[in-house]
Amino acid sequence: MNVIKYISTVVVLILALSACNNDDDAPNLVPPNDRGEQQVTDDALLQKYLETHFYTVEEVDLNGDDIPDYEIAVLDTIAGENSDKEALINSSLLTTKKITRNDVEYNLYVLNINGGEGEYQPTFADSTLVTYRGQLLETDNRNDLFDSAVTPIWFDQISVIEGWREAVVDFKGALKENITVNADGTISATGFGHLIVFMPSGLGYFDVPQTGIPAYSPIIFNMQLYSVNQSDHDRDGIPSYLEDVDGDRLMFDNTDEDNNPNFRDLDDDGDGVLTSEEITVNDANGDGIITEDEITFYDDDNDGVFNHLDNDSREIKN
Repeated sequence: MNVIKYISTVVVLILALSACNNDDDAPNLVPPNDRGEQQVTDDALLQKYLETHFYTVEEVDLNGDDIPDYEIAVLDTIAGENSDKEALINSSLLTTKKITRNDVEYNLYVLNINGGEGEYQPTFADSTLVTYRGQLLETDNRNDLFDSAVTPIWFDQISVIEGWREAVVDFKGALKENITVNADGTISATGFGHLIVFMPSGLGYFDVPQTGIPAYSPIIFNMQLYSVNQSDHDRDGIPSYLEDVDGDRLMFDNTDEDNNPNFRDLDDDGDGVLTSEEITVNDANGDGIITEDEITFYDDDNDGVFNHLDNDSREIKN
């Protein structure tokens, strides 16, 4: 599961001066590939894969109750006895999602096998219960699998790679009444979300190799989404996705420039008054899901900045 979580890598270079001042002893550092050029390369590889492969869905029943515990989409090459199969690129279930990062527009290809019947669709900051299979494009050598989980795992959407996150947000899990947790930890469910995402390295791990994943590798995830929990990481009453102040779907916003970004900060503006005391939350329909219209944000000095983000507005509201 460690390959799913977003890994931040910091490389520190120490240049040492030797007595002989020999340049041949200096480390030979290779700068990362240009992101725009790498996207062109990755997209060509992804499109070739989608043009030459098809999928079938197999249901897996782990405990013999005739209810599928999970589904796996099997990908294979269009050749020989499979030469009449429909290419993924031509499937009506395949969509292309465009995402711009670092001034580069990426194509994220998502196969919607089942959108899910659940009541709540995850945001980019929520928690999701999934099973999955991660693989490289090179399926012919059968060494393509780099990670998988048959027993469902909860993932914080903030901590996963962007290609995964941006695919999952367009799906739902199953209805609660259609989910059963078995004694062995597996899940029996119907109506869960099922997708396959084909992502370029720029929305994955880019130049940082992972276990089983070389640098600059486009990757594939086959995922089953069972359940979603809305996240409020700092429990201040504001769902974490609403603490994305600049709307870039990244969670680095830090109004008071302290050590905690807003979604993990109990006092977003650092004025000494807790964020939870500068807003009013009312779960009007009692569903446990807080929407933006169920929060009252105040702007007492009419400067266009809400009190909880404005350190010169300190009135306690509740």
